Amino acid sequence: MNIGIINIEPSINNTAYMQIARYYKSKGHKVEWWSPENHKQFNAVFCSSLFTYTDKSQIPDDVITGGTGYNVKSRLSKVIENSQLDYSIYPLCDTSYIWFSRGCKRQCPWCIVHDKEGDIHPVDPKNLNPAGRTITVCDNSFFENPEWEKSIEFLRDKNLPCDIQGIDVRTITLRQAHSLTKIIRKKHKRFKIAWDNPYDEQAVMKGISLMTRFIPPYDLMCYVLIGRQPSDHDLYRVNKLKSMKINPFVMPLDKNDFYQKTFARWVNHKAIFKSVTWEKYFNRQWKKEEKLLGRDQRL
Repeated sequence: MNIGIINIEPSINNTAYMQIARYYKSKGHKVEWWSPENHKQFNAVFCSSLFTYTDKSQIPDDVITGGTGYNVKSRLSKVIENSQLDYSIYPLCDTSYIWFSRGCKRQCPWCIVHDKEGDIHPVDPKNLNPAGRTITVCDNSFFENPEWEKSIEFLRDKNLPCDIQGIDVRTITLRQAHSLTKIIRKKHKRFKIAWDNPYDEQAVMKGISLMTRFIPPYDLMCYVLIGRQPSDHDLYRVNKLKSMKINPFVMPLDKNDFYQKTFARWVNHKAIFKSVTWEKYFNRQWKKEEKLLGRDQRL
């Protein structure tokens, strides 16, 4: 058989495709990237999408589709889901993608993780990338995994720079915060935390206080979800984090909303964030918008 996979989101190394490729190659089949011109040569074609906003208008009707960009409930078959990863389909990939757990204990209304993966539960990590120079830990909530200590030891033994993508700072303990000292490397990426709900400030600040006993604040990056609360809550959170020397990164709920995309651009472009006030930046961007829309508004 000849299996096709569609590179619909080329900026992403899609681990579902790595599992599909590993499984079918293990059965002696050929796996190649799809294009409209070679569609007829494939016995089956897969299209995996992470994002709902990705344009899918050119995907043929007979393609097998899945991923959160199509349906949050979609899953690979068990045999493919249990397969290891074929990193060879992404020859420029220099990291290893690891999950020590799946799911989440929370059911936040803006998040799909619990709907897709259920309650948090440990999983066995997949194979490492032979060309990998770093490890990307993709757990949604690293320390909520009941086997987190095994995960720390795994990472320490591999002795590679780590990028831990998700730490729930609201529930982190002193012991967990201290354990991060075992895996800090000279060139590791910032540890990722989040402050999505303004009313979680007390819990977030307590967790940050614990983490910064062992981790310099500039080694933390904090996701800030906007679009659910009044805008003054957004400005308060990013300025609070900035004053603590923690790097805020804004995640807009609606990327088409003028305020949300402008605020995210201001915060996430650090040269602008450090040198221009929000009021000045907003008014400058709104003047440009006025010329296009013929409207007038000020903060």
